[in-house]
Amino acid sequence: MAKSILQTNKECYFCGSQNWLESHHVFNGNPNRALSEKYGLKVWLCHAHHNEPPNGVHHNASMDGWLKATVQLKAMEHYGWSVDAFRSKFGKSYI
Repeated sequence: MAKSILQTNKECYFCGSQNWLESHHVFNGNPNRALSEKYGLKVWLCHAHHNEPPNGVHHNASMDGWLKATVQLKAMEHYGWSVDAFRSKFGKSYI
């Protein structure tokens, strides 16, 4: 996993677990997965919060939406982007 702008420790972004960790590109699909990689918009998630119902971000729209909005705000702050600049890169705003 390339360096994340969101985490310095390898632990689940939601619960802090250090077990069964998986890298999650917050903004997925083409070309957003590559952009998440380029800009470090990735987090570590335990398997339960990554890809298991009911709380895995790939199964829980509410958790996924919260994560996208939170990470968008952090990316805008980190890179000095406006909402429009973020939208021009990722195709939409999540906030």
